[in-house]
Amino acid sequence: MDNKKKRSKEGTRISIISLIANVLLAIIKITIGILSSSTALVADGFHSVSDMASTIIVMLSIRFSETPADKNHPYGHEKAEALGTNILAVILILTSAFLAKDAVETLISGEIAEPGSAALAAAFISIVVKEVLYRYTIKIGEKINSRGLIADAHHHRSDAFSSVAALIGIGGAKLGLRILDPIAGLAVAFLILKVGYEILRDTSYELMDGRPEKEKVDNICYLAKDIKGVVDIHDIKLRSYGPRYIVDLKIAVDGKLTVKEGHNIAVQVKKTIIMSEDDVKDVLVHVDPNCID
Repeated sequence: MDNKKKRSKEGTRISIISLIANVLLAIIKITIGILSSSTALVADGFHSVSDMASTIIVMLSIRFSETPADKNHPYGHEKAEALGTNILAVILILTSAFLAKDAVETLISGEIAEPGSAALAAAFISIVVKEVLYRYTIKIGEKINSRGLIADAHHHRSDAFSSVAALIGIGGAKLGLRILDPIAGLAVAFLILKVGYEILRDTSYELMDGRPEKEKVDNICYLAKDIKGVVDIHDIKLRSYGPRYIVDLKIAVDGKLTVKEGHNIAVQVKKTIIMSEDDVKDVLVHVDPNCID
């Protein structure tokens, strides 16, 4: 099995597990939240609904990103994963706005009922399940270098935190501080907004071809300079393309070399970088004559 198929298979497997877990959690939390009159638990349940949407988006984007290059997409479709993750971020932000509106309306109305005991149990179960999902998803996401899965993992962690907020709110309400339940719902909305913003910021940076970490650039620069015949290297550019990078750099060679000799050096630079860096998709090398005697 090649790396692309293996990556897709692992990503799909964890996504299916996440989807099943989120469907069950959403049904449990929303149903018990409504029956127990808990604004916080209902908000937490809708957070799980947004988790379902995010998992589906991640599944589809990973699958589509593995589609081979074609006439209209000569570089491939790897950016589909970043695009899908961007859509996930927008869904999170809209979900947070909806939940915040509901919590504020409850606070303004002053009609706050005491949540039932079942709401406490549902919130606790959610914390445990979401933390397990976070740890498993982040492990697989880092293993296959999937930004979509890593974003989905942090979504699981935010859901666990929101369940903690719901647990505190429900517990406080049962002790007589009923206002804590809608306040917890508002806190859940804020947590979702924070995660959505951070994901949107990171994926937008990638889609705008933002420069990766300096260490990666320096390492590629070192590899190129170490090739025999390369006098200097300048104007090196890297851009993310899904889980991999495309490198664009200029090398200076002895101006007395033939075109063929300069070309051979460029080929060696490209081959060395691709062989040394597993996450490099392609290298474009421009050859300049060295003007210094």
